[in-house]
Amino acid sequence: MILPCGAATSQTAPSSVLNTQIQLGDVFATQTLNVETVTDQTAAASGATANSYEAASTGNNIDMRSNQTAGGGVTAYTQVNVGSNSGATTTTTAAAAGNSGFAGVTGATMTGVFTQTTNAVPIASINKIEAAEAQAGDVSASSQALGNSQSLSVSAGTAGLRVNQTNAAQVTSDGGGVYGLVVGKAGFDAATIANNVSYSGDSGSGTALAVSQNNTADLTQAAQFTNYGQVQEAKTTAQATGNNVSAVNSGFVLDATVQQHNQSYVRAQAEGTAAYFGAVSTTASGVGNNALLGDVGGEVLIDNTQVNDGGGIDSIASTTAQDGYDATATATATGNSVTGYACAACEGRMSVANSQTNTSEVGASATTTTTGTVRSATGVATAVGNTATYYVSRPAGQ
Repeated sequence: MILPCGAATSQTAPSSVLNTQIQLGDVFATQTLNVETVTDQTAAASGATANSYEAASTGNNIDMRSNQTAGGGVTAYTQVNVGSNSGATTTTTAAAAGNSGFAGVTGATMTGVFTQTTNAVPIASINKIEAAEAQAGDVSASSQALGNSQSLSVSAGTAGLRVNQTNAAQVTSDGGGVYGLVVGKAGFDAATIANNVSYSGDSGSGTALAVSQNNTADLTQAAQFTNYGQVQEAKTTAQATGNNVSAVNSGFVLDATVQQHNQSYVRAQAEGTAAYFGAVSTTASGVGNNALLGDVGGEVLIDNTQVNDGGGIDSIASTTAQDGYDATATATATGNSVTGYACAACEGRMSVANSQTNTSEVGASATTTTTGTVRSATGVATAVGNTATYYVSRPAGQ
């Protein structure tokens, strides 16, 4: 890989970092909280990861080699049982990951090869709230599951980076909640990504990034189910993604080569029910391969290849409402998606080579059912095999 020139460099030899991690046993974290009456805040969290590392350098060049293998199951489980009241704010989280890594430099050059592999094991996050006879003020509940995740950061520097990710694990996020009364806002969300790469660059950086992702798991799923007796505002969200790359740079160049292959059945399901409500909505989004690539200030070079040929993509959103104001269900299913952008006001340029192939079924279903009197009922379902968006524009407000 040829390193971009024009940013921070050093004549000294780079520091070398070699990271090798292999986890073969199961990893699990369980948090169960039983409360009767809470006045202020209820909080519960669980987190489990097979392998994790961080590497950072300021002012010194660094060369990274990282190899991570998750060979055992990973489970994060959070459950809150409420008798009467969980308080003004209720916050619960569950997060499970196979392999997780971060590498970053400031005012220096980073080179690196990062390899992450998960075996055919379950990686699951579950987050539940049982409060059928109870009430709360505001509620936030999140369930997140990742097979492989690599984060990269460059500030006022340059980088030449390669990331290889292979996921065979069944990655799922699940959960939901039951409340008698929520007087404020309630948000329940599930997010699953089998392979994920995120890059951020700023302060005039330049980076060459090559990513190869392969998701061979039988199932990649996110699901949330909620039920309210009475709620002011309720949002139930599920998002499942086979392969994801997000690379955003503010500098002189982002040179991105992305290869994504999803062979997994991807399913996102969000279901919500409310008897009396102000606004209630469910949103489900399923994507086989997704890439976001952009540079503000310089040149963007994109070579993108996406193949989705697995068990299919399904998104199911269902809202059932009795008496209230606004009820909505939205479902989106996509085989392959890529977005690339550059900044016109910064004299940015873009060069793109794009190839997308989808041979799987892609389906979206949105159902809104009202059993009483409501102000509005809306249902939107969108299914797309391949979508590509590339644009050069001025920043907002200019």
